Amino acid sequence: MHAKWTWLISVGLLVSLLVLAGCAAPHIPSRIIYEDPVNFVRLEEDSEVLAEWPPTHHAHPFVIEPDKLRTILSGLMVQEHWIALKRWMRGESPLVPAFTDEELALLSVRIAEALAEANYNERVTFYLSEPLTFARRVITTGGLYIHGTELHMLLGNWRIIYGIPAYGMIYDRRYPMRPTAAKGFDLRFQSTEAVVPTKASILDVIFANAKDELVIDLSKLETQGPSVSSLGPCLKHETGCEGPYRFVNYKNTFSAPQRVLR
Repeated sequence: MHAKWTWLISVGLLVSLLVLAGCAAPHIPSRIIYEDPVNFVRLEEDSEVLAEWPPTHHAHPFVIEPDKLRTILSGLMVQEHWIALKRWMRGESPLVPAFTDEELALLSVRIAEALAEANYNERVTFYLSEPLTFARRVITTGGLYIHGTELHMLLGNWRIIYGIPAYGMIYDRRYPMRPTAAKGFDLRFQSTEAVVPTKASILDVIFANAKDELVIDLSKLETQGPSVSSLGPCLKHETGCEGPYRFVNYKNTFSAPQRVLR
């Protein structure tokens, strides 16, 4: 009888461990670019990038001046969802800057560093928080990557009050691109002509597989000079590459990638 109970307990423990392993959130390989007690910027592997399929590769490393990146980030706006009655009474909800001046100062420098160090299969993620109490904090999180001449940006959380659970996984820091609650906002960009329309099939919408990204065409943004460049092709030692491919400005706009001769 004792042996039988020992066997049953062992089986129960084994099943419990298997269930816990199955429910455990997968680990995402990452490397820290910047971290302080309440914020971080890091690089994460993008599972949708396939080494054997070059069209999925991101245009990383990607060099951009922090001031130029700050200009782009300052154009990101958030529009909260209002119910139909409220929209009928007050119109559309106002556009609010996605980041404060302090957040822009941090992100513009650190994200520029991250993009310059990123590999073709990595994306930049960030986490901003402001502690309220020991167990509650206001968080803004998200991520971005450069694909071709397009900047893909996603906000997982925006000024959300997150309560740290008494037990279990703390998801807000581990998965900055995932929302911790139902998203009640849309991400906009002031220069609407630079926004690339995104399309999703009916099935993607039904099964919530549509990408919640804002896509900005960098070639349509005004700038003052050759401020960004994609180093990916040359770092791969492609034939005939004399120098980095840059987005060179000649007419106050981002032009198509051109080869810089030395």
